Amino acid sequence: MDLKELSDSLSPPSLRWTIVVVLLLYSNTPAEGQFQVIGSGQPIVAAPGDDVILPCLVEPRHNVAGLTVEWSKPDTGNRPGPVEYVHVYRHAREDADTMSSTYIRRTELFMEGLQQGNASLKILNVTLADRGRYRCNLPKLGGQRHSSVVDLVVDPNAVKTSTTEPPLQPVSLQPPHLTEETDTEGGLSTRSRLILAVVPSVLLILGVGVVAYTRWKCRQQELIKLVI
Repeated sequence: MDLKELSDSLSPPSLRWTIVVVLLLYSNTPAEGQFQVIGSGQPIVAAPGDDVILPCLVEPRHNVAGLTVEWSKPDTGNRPGPVEYVHVYRHAREDADTMSSTYIRRTELFMEGLQQGNASLKILNVTLADRGRYRCNLPKLGGQRHSSVVDLVVDPNAVKTSTTEPPLQPVSLQPPHLTEETDTEGGLSTRSRLILAVVPSVLLILGVGVVAYTRWKCRQQELIKLVI
């Protein structure tokens, strides 16, 4: 057996594959701060006088009760000028000073929903003037600006219906200041659930790697004895 064959035989392929699989697992794990803000792919249709809910969800689920949430109409009237803010939530409370007067006391967020990444907006008693595009913007989510757009169609020929309420009801927007990442489902954060899901697979792969390495080490010693 020459030195090249010896070198090849001393290279543990099972161990190399174990390392590759572990690296792939971690490369497919979402990095902290990689969020998406999801709206609606279809327009929200309502009749005048309806109460509507414009969806805005953070994925993966993340507590945004301590962040800023801005709902606006970015192209009102297709005219240049300041953005018309429909609802602004800042410093854990509604900021009515920056909102358009036509929406004050007509818009609500869902406090419990914010804790679970639900920044959806409820508009009461919609009118024809409310139709158009709405932007849900979270300027400080994960250290970056994230937003989504929802179209609201107010059709005078539509049949007036009662609002389909989400599981979480609107409550007073005066919560305590919350900034830590939490998740009310089972008391676990997104990161904790991810670790619990990945760790067993990693331990299994490492176990296989240890067995392969032990066998390779024994074979290495035998080959060295033969060469000597």
